[in-house]
Amino acid sequence: MKLFMDGFDECIAGIVHRYGQPTLVCYDKEKVLEQLMDDGMTDEEAVEYFEFNQIGAWMGDNTPCFISPFDKEEIDWE
Repeated sequence: MKLFMDGFDECIAGIVHRYGQPTLVCYDKEKVLEQLMDDGMTDEEAVEYFEFNQIGAWMGDNTPCFISPFDKEEIDWE
């Protein structure tokens, strides 16, 4: 059973599939932070709330995950 965060459907980046593991809902971290700020939090409050209540909330093997998209040109592949 996939777990979703209430009110953050617009922040879903996709679904994660892993061999032998449950399928997870994956949220875009930046979109989640933006939504928290749109809901009235400061930058600092949004980061603190996210770290403690969202990424810090373990709900078992079906706990959602978060991704921080990046430009592959930013990675040193060597």
